[in-house]
Amino acid sequence: MFGVDLHSPLTSEQINATVDAVARKVVARRLETPAVLFLEMHKPLAFIAGQGTMVAMPLIGPLVGPQTMADFAKLVGERANTELLIERIEELAAARDAAGSPTEEQAQ
Repeated sequence: MFGVDLHSPLTSEQINATVDAVARKVVARRLETPAVLFLEMHKPLAFIAGQGTMVAMPLIGPLVGPQTMADFAKLVGERANTELLIERIEELAAARDAAGSPTEEQAQ
């Protein structure tokens, strides 16, 4: 489908790159709290989430790229990778806060 590799597992470099890319997008939008809560709640459903992402590929794939969707589906399909994503989101959020970027309360 779309010339996308759906069967081979991700390498550790691909896992790290995908985790980092997703985490950076979440933190850039300041959605780390809802994202971490969502991921923690759905950890037991990791395999189903991966399969659901595969089902959504024909709809979302043209928007973000079919290989990106396939990599994300493989990533969320494994519970250990979900934990890596949560840890990376928390690291990036802590680094952003430590750098002194203004929060909403400080900006007012």
